[in-house]
Amino acid sequence: MSRVPGWLGRLGAGLTEMSERYNERRAAVERERDDHESVPAPDELVPPPPDYAPDVPARPDPALAVPWGVRVAAEAGWRLLVLAGTLWVLMRVISAVQLVVLSFVIALLITALLQPTVARLRRHGVPRGPATALTAILGFVVMGLIGWFVTWQVMENIDDLSGQIQDGIDELRNWLLNSPFHVTDKQINEIAKNLREAVGANSDQITSAGLEGVTVVVEALTGILLAVFCTLFLLYDGKRIWEWTLKLVPAAARPGVAGAGPAAWRTLTAYVRGTVIVALIDAIFIGLGIYFLDVPMAVPLAVFIFLFAFIPLVGAVVSGALAVVVALVTQGVFTAVMTLVVVLAVQQIEGHILQPFILGRAVRVHPLAVVLAVACGGMVAGIGGAVVAVPLVAVTNTVAGYLRSYSRKAAVRHAVPPRGATAVSAEPTPQAPPE
Repeated sequence: MSRVPGWLGRLGAGLTEMSERYNERRAAVERERDDHESVPAPDELVPPPPDYAPDVPARPDPALAVPWGVRVAAEAGWRLLVLAGTLWVLMRVISAVQLVVLSFVIALLITALLQPTVARLRRHGVPRGPATALTAILGFVVMGLIGWFVTWQVMENIDDLSGQIQDGIDELRNWLLNSPFHVTDKQINEIAKNLREAVGANSDQITSAGLEGVTVVVEALTGILLAVFCTLFLLYDGKRIWEWTLKLVPAAARPGVAGAGPAAWRTLTAYVRGTVIVALIDAIFIGLGIYFLDVPMAVPLAVFIFLFAFIPLVGAVVSGALAVVVALVTQGVFTAVMTLVVVLAVQQIEGHILQPFILGRAVRVHPLAVVLAVACGGMVAGIGGAVVAVPLVAVTNTVAGYLRSYSRKAAVRHAVPPRGATAVSAEPTPQAPPE
């Protein structure tokens, strides 16, 4: 009897312990349930639709709802906007420093013309400094002599030319009076009167234009000095300047740009050299033609033809028209017609024979690109922009072609070589030797 109370006590203690464990477990379950009930599921927020409601399909991704063509146009559009904005900012910067940019570009053109002489002197053992100085002095002396010769010829013949122009105007007036156009003396006097009134009414504008001409002369002298200074350094240290410029290019694109630079320089050199040769031939043959036609100031006109030949398309028209007008007012209609024939014949030979033969494929640019480039260059920077527009397009075309070819070669070089059956199928099939 004494053992029964001890057994019952142990049983009661066990039941008490089980009850405490049950209560703890129940409390944990209730806490978890409270946590789940505090944040209801998304499906529990919206009541389920009734049974009679129709099925509504799920909405697709908005990007997938846009047509593929519209997405491609949008992707291309914002990139084009970024490029257009960059180009606009670049053009604004160039317009702000237009004189410096034009001087540097002209220095590049002069350097492309004179650099082969420096390289030839270096190959003959002349040090770089004396070779640069000798070439630059010789080149600038020749350019200065050309300018002095033109000015001297104009000043020497200006009196005779003014008298010949007056006689030519009288002959032109008599020809118009006797021509089948039925022009009367009253109409000619009325035109002359209107011209005199226009000049008198615009005298203030002419005076302001003369004052602006002084500013233009100062800017021109500044540009000439900058061009000379840049030319000297480009001739002397052009290679190291290019190597320093390459350091500004990202490392990933540096090999392609390093190869595109020499290709662009070869194109620019070929363009300048070919243009000088073609302009010289034009000036010689047109000058000889108008000299034998007894047109006054044939030599200065030939020099003007040489200088204007550096402006594609427009320069040939302007210089040819100048020669024809001088022949018309000094020698009459027949001489003017013969001068026009000479100018057109030489320019046709130049356009169809000389330029393709001398310039070759290195600087071949489509005529439409030439017209658009000259028009845009003239609108942006006047005559200087028209001069540099075509070589800029030619160099850009060369650089783009080189980079495209370089990217294809790099893709082939880094491509994974085929293996297994693919490698066997990719092998070239040997051809039988010719019998």
